[in-house]
Amino acid sequence: MFLAQFGEAFKPSTEGSLFMYTIALFGAIAIAIAIERIYYIVIRSNVNADRFMGEIRKLVAGGNMERAIQLCEQGKQKALPFVVLRGLKRANESDALDFRAIQNAVDEGTLEVIPRLKERTNYLSMLANVATLTGLMGTIYGLILSFQAVGSQTVSEADKSRLLAQGIAAAMNTTIFGLMVAIPTLIVYTYVVNRTTKIIDELDEHLVKLINLITGNR
Repeated sequence: MFLAQFGEAFKPSTEGSLFMYTIALFGAIAIAIAIERIYYIVIRSNVNADRFMGEIRKLVAGGNMERAIQLCEQGKQKALPFVVLRGLKRANESDALDFRAIQNAVDEGTLEVIPRLKERTNYLSMLANVATLTGLMGTIYGLILSFQAVGSQTVSEADKSRLLAQGIAAAMNTTIFGLMVAIPTLIVYTYVVNRTTKIIDELDEHLVKLINLITGNR
């Protein structure tokens, strides 16, 4: 019943359908971005940081730098191994201790990774807000139609009731449809941001420990 009412609201002749088609477009874009971001953050870039760095620290502490580099190479499509690989390669290039060079290599890798982690995420927040505002615009449009119908002197009472109902329906349909798109989009946005922040925090924590371990061994 509920879906049938929305099907009626999407008919081209229905007042407010233009706003709902626009909100549906925003929803489709939000779904595409959400799928891409969840895949990239949760699957492509995520790694069990404690387990991975435990293996790396064990190899570095044992002087097996080549094996540590190979382990990072296997998972370099993920954020943490990618940045750790930069630091290990720089540390392995020379026998002389060069803390600044290692730090620069790690910083360079971090500056490459973080923008990719945050890329397009803010569009989700923007689309949620735009969907809500578009729904609000449709609500105002529907109310205008309702007031015009009530105040018209050339329309019969029967037509006034019909036009009033159409205006109210347009107002309510656009409002709820905007919220139906905005609320899930904001939930996904918050989830993606939190997972991204977690990965960045793990980068900061484990890279400092790794640099201290490398320079301590040297």
